[in-house]
Amino acid sequence: MATKTAPRPTDKTQSKRGADRVVTNNRRAFYDYFIEHELETGIALTGSEIKSIRAGKAGISEAYARIDNGELWLIGAHISPYTQGGYANHEPDRPRKLLAHRKQIDDLQDQLDRKGLTLIPLRLKLHNGRAKLDIGVAKGKKLYDKRAAESERQAKRDIERTLKDRD
Repeated sequence: MATKTAPRPTDKTQSKRGADRVVTNNRRAFYDYFIEHELETGIALTGSEIKSIRAGKAGISEAYARIDNGELWLIGAHISPYTQGGYANHEPDRPRKLLAHRKQIDDLQDQLDRKGLTLIPLRLKLHNGRAKLDIGVAKGKKLYDKRAAESERQAKRDIERTLKDRD
């Protein structure tokens, strides 16, 4: 007696639903801050917001996160209004609630109580059709730290260039 098995997903469906797709990165965060700890959070969105994110119309470069009354909020992120949204469209720069476990929020609060740390959004991605935001506990870099990082990056480029020319 043969049993029926569920059809296996094709590579096309797996790549569409299972893989993460980075919508936007906050490259400036890695230049201006030392990232000490990262956390993946969900975002509470409206229907037109998730459609705009799927279309790639979001920006987090000027955004930051903060904890108010035990809740995690994203402030200053820009999600453009959905073009076919009509009257039910959203406000582009409204504060959005980030979804994390209570213990994670408490741990973040303990880390932020230390001097000079802040919460910075690092990347906005789609995971299994849901929007996720990676936030980082960050400490600001001084000017000399930025110079040292830039000279280190330049030295790596020079080494790779000479190795490539040698081949």
